[in-house]
Amino acid sequence: MSYKISNSKFNEILERLSNDYEIYAPVRIKGRGRFSDTDNIRYQKISKVEEIEYKEKSRFSAKEIPFPATETIFNIVGEQLLEPLVKNRKFLVFLRSCDIHAMDKLDSIFLKNGDVKDPYYKRKRDNISYIVMGCNKSFENCFCVSMGTNKTDNYSMGIGFEEDSVKLEVKDSIFFDYFNNLDKIDFKPDFVEENDIVVNLPDGEKIDTSLFNDEMWEEYAKRCIACGRCNFSCPTCSCFTTVDIAYDDNVDNGERRRTWAGCHVDKFTDMAGGHVFRNDYGSRMRFKTMHKIYDFNKRFGSHMCVGCGRCDDQCPEYISFSNCINKVTKKVNDTIKEG
Repeated sequence: MSYKISNSKFNEILERLSNDYEIYAPVRIKGRGRFSDTDNIRYQKISKVEEIEYKEKSRFSAKEIPFPATETIFNIVGEQLLEPLVKNRKFLVFLRSCDIHAMDKLDSIFLKNGDVKDPYYKRKRDNISYIVMGCNKSFENCFCVSMGTNKTDNYSMGIGFEEDSVKLEVKDSIFFDYFNNLDKIDFKPDFVEENDIVVNLPDGEKIDTSLFNDEMWEEYAKRCIACGRCNFSCPTCSCFTTVDIAYDDNVDNGERRRTWAGCHVDKFTDMAGGHVFRNDYGSRMRFKTMHKIYDFNKRFGSHMCVGCGRCDDQCPEYISFSNCINKVTKKVNDTIKEG
């Protein structure tokens, strides 16, 4: 069922929904952008449709909801380990198609990666419902069409924004009661059909080990500064580390937290005895690239990268991941011709 709803009426519905759900959407944060006098766009709780930034791409993804940047996994009280009390909250999240696909990739890592499911991720992920935000045009640096993530039918509701109203498709029956007595229309969310950037993916079966020592990675060794922006803005990067914290006022008490980590960041591969893997930044770029378009696909049957372009948006050295993938594909094809 689909409806056209004025913003004021939709705000009333959001207020009712907020009794049962925490509602998250991309929000513009004034003056907190990458450059001076620019804004940031990231996910926050909202209560009104006017708070949603839908005309631009968010700088960060919604992965922070099931997978926070930092979270306490247990408290240390003397010799006891106590799991923190957790509210059984439900979440309603406004996402674009690529980010819904990205959530599927995180599911593979945390829920389908062996016999044990990550309990911290699962308890939040099980309570998330999606509202897909339509894209009627491609944003800068997006290549979702090449990655096959430009469309999805995995959502509870779909929304299209107008100046003073919204169009809403309600698919999930659990939300029907919130929209009683409204006039029905024909509506489906828009999905991008083409991007300005086209990425050609390599044939994984044709990748030769010589690629891993190819000179192409030397360029990234010179350009990358290991800031980790690409890792932390990426909706599918899922690496984390754990940190034990002792409280200053009582060193017998503390907590263990898990926090985001990234393969581009210094100390990520440090080991006991001073051993460091992938010390140069080019090898880190190689590791990330091959994980996104080769290793993950080999294990789970789909590519990890969803083509959102946030890594390109955020890189202070203007390194393009889409260009990197195309370079890899050209190297693989050239090797095949030479063979």
